[in-house]
Amino acid sequence: MSNVSAIILAAGAGTRMKSSKSKLVHEVCFRPIVEWVYQAAAGAGAGKIVTVIGHQAQQVKACLGEEKLYALQEKQLGTGDAVKSAMPNIDDGGCVLVLSGDVPLISEETLRAAVDYHLKNRFAATIITADVKDPTGYGRVIRDENDSVKYIVEEKDATPAQKVVTEINSGLYCFDTGLLRAALGELSNDNAQGEYYLTDTVAILLKTGYRVGAFRLADDREIMGINDKVQLSQANEAMKQKIIREHMLQGVTFINPDSCYISPETEMEPDVVIYPGTLLEGNCKIGSGSVIGPNTHLTDVTVGENTKIESSVLCSSTVGSNTNVGPFAYVRPGSTIGSQVKVGDFVEVKNSVIGEGTKISHLTYVGDSDVGEKVNFGCGTVTVNYDGQEKHRTTIGDRSFIGCNTNLVAPVTVEADSYIAAGSTITDTVPADALAIARSRQVVKEGWKKNKFGSDNK
Repeated sequence: MSNVSAIILAAGAGTRMKSSKSKLVHEVCFRPIVEWVYQAAAGAGAGKIVTVIGHQAQQVKACLGEEKLYALQEKQLGTGDAVKSAMPNIDDGGCVLVLSGDVPLISEETLRAAVDYHLKNRFAATIITADVKDPTGYGRVIRDENDSVKYIVEEKDATPAQKVVTEINSGLYCFDTGLLRAALGELSNDNAQGEYYLTDTVAILLKTGYRVGAFRLADDREIMGINDKVQLSQANEAMKQKIIREHMLQGVTFINPDSCYISPETEMEPDVVIYPGTLLEGNCKIGSGSVIGPNTHLTDVTVGENTKIESSVLCSSTVGSNTNVGPFAYVRPGSTIGSQVKVGDFVEVKNSVIGEGTKISHLTYVGDSDVGEKVNFGCGTVTVNYDGQEKHRTTIGDRSFIGCNTNLVAPVTVEADSYIAAGSTITDTVPADALAIARSRQVVKEGWKKNKFGSDNK
């Protein structure tokens, strides 16, 4: 789509959110509100996107990235003033989308269709509208006999007949760039609020004789604005339903969709099964046949095929195929878990490589370690990786057997095919094919209790 720009209005205070954070950085399905709008504009083909910032500007910039284009509205003097502050960054020619930063459900498909509609009909401006069940409080869009916009009437100024109209102005627009620039120059703040309203540019264009169109949405949820935590929850629910529906149509099974949250970046192959209480956050990729959940939270995790992850938390890691993780496992960032691996209950893995076929069945900590293939960890094994100042790595060779309640004090190497006796604390290299025993010899003192406490003590 050639020569399309976008302006995102993100300067408002959002006081109804009752939060120390900017309204626009609150998240909908793990993505900040304003980022949803930015991604939609970019996906619709906007080559240049200017975000108008003001209140809590640094939070918005930190969210979208310092390298993006911004315009600062130092004083909040209305939507018209906000758009005017962005116009020096917008190239002449073509058209410009004007979007609200608090409308995260607007889709790139809708914006692309609105621009196509605008250009095809050669409108000076196109208003994105929707029919709603209860239009109370919204400006009504009044059309003429040719279905073009005749005018917009605000609720307070509407006649009884006009209030019956259910088509509302969403506050989202597509303008001819040059005509918008000219109309902004004619704006006045001669109103009760002393502000410059963007809607007045539509009236100016109509008065000048230009045609204004209205692009009516099929789903009014797309223009849902977020002003408080109740609306944030509603937007989360609507976006969640949309994301999960798309995955189900591609062959993913959700046992209880209402209980799950999936990030927009998540990719899943057909025949994945998602159990209740699952959260897939960030850039997750799940291979065919894998079963995730119940009560599992993955963040930026890649999972192979036919793997089961149950009641566990995994972050910034990779899990191979035909592997079982959990229940109650914790895989921390930087871990690579191979195929046909068992990471069982109350096992924690951190910044480690776990080779194919290895079994870590229960109650074990593996941190900063390089573990070979077909290693067996006994219950209660700990890789002791921290000396109080630095982290050190443990290396365990293929097919080694680590007995229960073993401490491997890093830096230390256990070579291939070696055995470590239960209860050992290993501080030196264990050679290949060796048995290491590092524990005190058992001593039994018969009759000790009687001698200590007497025969009457029970």
